[in-house]
Amino acid sequence: MTSQAKPVIRAFFDEPTNTVSYLVADPATKKAAIVDPVLDYDHRSGKASMKSAQGLLAAAQEAGYTIEWVLETHAHADHLSAAPYVKLKTGAKVGIGEHIREVQKIFRPIFDAADVSGDGTEFDHLFRDGERFRIGELEVEVMHVPGHTPADIAYKIADAVFVGDTMFMPDYGTARADFPGGSAQSLYRSIKKILGLPPETRLFMCHDYKAPGRSDYAWEATVGEQVANNVHLKDGVTEEQFVAMREARDATLAAPTLLLPSIQVNIRAGNLPPPDANGVRYLKVPVKIAA
Repeated sequence: MTSQAKPVIRAFFDEPTNTVSYLVADPATKKAAIVDPVLDYDHRSGKASMKSAQGLLAAAQEAGYTIEWVLETHAHADHLSAAPYVKLKTGAKVGIGEHIREVQKIFRPIFDAADVSGDGTEFDHLFRDGERFRIGELEVEVMHVPGHTPADIAYKIADAVFVGDTMFMPDYGTARADFPGGSAQSLYRSIKKILGLPPETRLFMCHDYKAPGRSDYAWEATVGEQVANNVHLKDGVTEEQFVAMREARDATLAAPTLLLPSIQVNIRAGNLPPPDANGVRYLKVPVKIAA
């Protein structure tokens, strides 16, 4: 690998969940990874399809890429992962941050999910902060960036960083930090860690919601653009100011539509819960009755 090697990056936007998945490839060897693939799931009917994942795989096949990794930035709360399908079709390994263990331990009792290990063994690899690995000749550096959840990680490849749910486009701001195990203080420090990279570093978001006044979806900005213009965390915003803003804003936000199905599937590395005696797999909805 040379220091100048850069990945070929193609984005795939899933409008129903406002999620961006990425096909990332080494141009020299045509080895590739898929970042945050989406399972097409209709919550009203319980039906799912692999259309989005099939689109990713078709693009990879057309380009002659070999998919070696499915890289999850965290256990998503707004979409179900298609990682098992990609693994089935390609033999790719599924990786996530090692702190997924904490997320599993938080949510295992909520869903009475006795089959969830709590040790992350549902995944093929648990990445440590600072760990390095390769996609072909490209070196990938793992950055632990907690706050949205305890387990969030970003993947840095040359001048590109896949930031997951830490921040959004500069005109939209930053991710929520009110899920169990989340922390606005940790999120501030994680984002500052990312924004300490060189100004020309390209940041690839996991979501976009079109900020007011913007007509098109967007998911790429530089560190310099975020530092200068991020509406929540531009240069000069203190940790105390950010935490106060983030906590007040989070208190007004509704739960994501797919929160309950997403979490219980994604802590299983995208696999559905085991079937009941009748052979049917069910997703659970814990019911809380207000006093």
